[in-house]
Amino acid sequence: MIGFIIWIIGVILTIRAAMEIWRWRGIATEKRLVAIILVILTSWIGLAVYYFWGRDNLPQMLK
Repeated sequence: MIGFIIWIIGVILTIRAAMEIWRWRGIATEKRLVAIILVILTSWIGLAVYYFWGRDNLPQMLK
């Protein structure tokens, strides 16, 4: 049961991160899609990197 709850939290955070990445303007659609796919495929590690480092730094790096 606890594993299912952790999985649901991961899905919600992944969807939230993907929506935030999609809202970045001034960045090519292909680059945004690659960033979203990487966050989804790397699961919890990708979420941790996105929320602790990527949220502030990725938009500048992808321009």
